[in-house]
Amino acid sequence: MKSSQPAPNPPPKLLDQMRARIRALHYSIRTEEAYTDWARRFILFHHKRHPIGMGAAEVEAFLSYLAVERKVSSSTQNQAKAALLFLYKQVLDVDLPWLDDITSAKPSQHLPTVLTPGEARALLHELSGTMWLVASLLYGTGMRLLEGLRLRVKDVEFERREIIIRDGKGGKDRVTVLPENILLPLKKQMEKARLLHDGDLEAGLGEVYLPDALAVKYPSSARAWGWQYVFPSPALSRDPRTGARRRHHIYEASVQRAIRTAASRAEIVKPVTPHVLRHSFATHLLQAGYDIRTVQELLGHKDVSTTMIYTHVLNKGGRGVISPLDM
Repeated sequence: MKSSQPAPNPPPKLLDQMRARIRALHYSIRTEEAYTDWARRFILFHHKRHPIGMGAAEVEAFLSYLAVERKVSSSTQNQAKAALLFLYKQVLDVDLPWLDDITSAKPSQHLPTVLTPGEARALLHELSGTMWLVASLLYGTGMRLLEGLRLRVKDVEFERREIIIRDGKGGKDRVTVLPENILLPLKKQMEKARLLHDGDLEAGLGEVYLPDALAVKYPSSARAWGWQYVFPSPALSRDPRTGARRRHHIYEASVQRAIRTAASRAEIVKPVTPHVLRHSFATHLLQAGYDIRTVQELLGHKDVSTTMIYTHVLNKGGRGVISPLDM
């Protein structure tokens, strides 16, 4: 007589195990996407062999392929290595000493691209509406693009003229300046966001993504006005992890495209991205005579040596030296 018991569920696939482990450790969705993609590419590179049956030679071969044939940057190569370290140690529970011995690619030492004050004004002149406000916020505060787009209503202090940046790079909070010139436009942007939020609440929606376990600990906060994004997306979307229908912040690619187009119209020949506005913020503050420690705190750099890179691009010629031709 055949057993009526159901067949046991098959074990989850390797990449699903990796996603589950990443979520258990509260890594960001971007880290999850990047790490699982590198693991998938590593497996495909070795003709779908399971990583448990591979070792140092296969990892070295994959990283060498990225550097030599794909010509990826050192940071990209190191990200791939970090993903494979995570796969073996956190998912497969294999602590192999050779993983730590694999040499990391030496980081490139490039000076940041910085706009002159005139170029910054010309760039902003070619933008309008929400895109102008986002770009002005990045240039006026030194925020990274995603820090600006993830800004919550509760973290804008109009009276104190400051913005609190939560969970920035390295999981740190910091405070930066709120420029006087965007006070009124920012208030109008919040009024627009409030109308969207009120409409979502009337439709039985209105929840926003909350970090880590806050959604469980404070279930009503997801609908609270203070937790909403200052720059909400005009369209609702599905959370890739939970499937919940929410209003996320505007898509970063939209800002990147708008700034690239504005730079072209302004005839700026330098490659301009949103991050260039952060570099320009730091450099222009140093040019204005502000203390490098102050700039370090505003940018959220862990070490002042990171901030020191901007002293090499100050508008004083090569290292502040007067050429003998000009003497």
